[in-house]
Amino acid sequence: MNGRPDVWFDETVPVDVQTAADAALLSGQLSGIWQRLFSPAGRRRLRTFSSGEAARLIGVSDGYLRQLSLSGDGPQPSNISQTGRRGYTLDDINALRVHLAAQGGAKARYYLPHRNARAGEHLQVLAVTNFKSGSGKTTTATHLAQYLALHGYRVLAIDLDPQASMSALLGHQADADPNANASIYSAIRYDEEQVPFGSVIHKTHFPGIDLSPSSLELQEFEHATPRNLAMRHADMESAAGERSFGRIQTAIAMVGDDYDVVVLDCPPQLGFLTLSALYAATGVIVPVNPQMLDVASMSQFLYMISDLMSVARKAGGGPNFSFLRYLITQYEPTDGVQTQIAAFLRAQFGERVLTAPTVKSAAISEAALVRQTLYELGRDNFQRNAYDRAMESLTTVGAEIEGLIKAAWGRTDR
Repeated sequence: MNGRPDVWFDETVPVDVQTAADAALLSGQLSGIWQRLFSPAGRRRLRTFSSGEAARLIGVSDGYLRQLSLSGDGPQPSNISQTGRRGYTLDDINALRVHLAAQGGAKARYYLPHRNARAGEHLQVLAVTNFKSGSGKTTTATHLAQYLALHGYRVLAIDLDPQASMSALLGHQADADPNANASIYSAIRYDEEQVPFGSVIHKTHFPGIDLSPSSLELQEFEHATPRNLAMRHADMESAAGERSFGRIQTAIAMVGDDYDVVVLDCPPQLGFLTLSALYAATGVIVPVNPQMLDVASMSQFLYMISDLMSVARKAGGGPNFSFLRYLITQYEPTDGVQTQIAAFLRAQFGERVLTAPTVKSAAISEAALVRQTLYELGRDNFQRNAYDRAMESLTTVGAEIEGLIKAAWGRTDR
């Protein structure tokens, strides 16, 4: 209809053939859009930051940063306009962090917050999980990874959702990758095609974040794991069970020395991928929308996650979390019902609910339309009040989780 009979569903064509053709058509169109948005070759670059933004990220005054620039002391900004405005890339900012930390003193670790493994600061592995779609799980995981990278941490993002939304936000287009064995699945599969985890970790356009992307083949893990258990004639309490649940943990251990924080974007289901993520996690963030149906489903989610963790524990020790927190997402403070539900959650769980919610924002949604985030696009691309409100929310949430990470390390500078 509407003058487009060529795209009507053809009843003479088998449904599997028709849907495969539709998938190929859509993939090709999306690939073209991707190339146009991020030319050449789909490459993306993170924007530059003003001197004020750079100073806030480093933790110094704008005047001090200007003084460093004028005196030629340390790394200089990549961009200086004819009017003298200084623009800093994130690489510039990180170089300044290293320069300031090298001067020693009490603030050295503040400038360069990398974990100190010798002092017992263990790798933080944060699983962002909820089996309810639309809870803001991927948005939370991606913004958290970017917040931490902006503040000087070395971050590994692992996309465990076969839909690969986090991968897309971090610049990886699964449909355009000719290597079918290039996702996280390649490092945790059970057959002879398994590869070292390091070979499926990619640099991103966002300095400080490496990515192990997802793809549809990751769904095979949900089928391969029970087959592997069955072939070994083993139950959940055996060494075979531990090997199955601990595959993500084992993969992370291979590269852990290179990172401070790992952020896991879990799939919206409670299967073997989620179980393996929880087995590897040192902290868990559960995003929840302040809607009655979401809160009701969250109850079932917690029962199920408790059962899964019990199974994992019997399989070989199980998870050992430094913290588990609930994050209220898509929050509209002017909505009376949402305000009541948020208060209800805080009354039930107390400090386990993060103080700061993530507000519902058109600015966040608009950024996602071009597969980017607010940290990438900057203030000039949006209505300023909306941008400032959303950014304040994201930054406050990130800072609160950063504080939990520092507390797990035993740091007092939080």
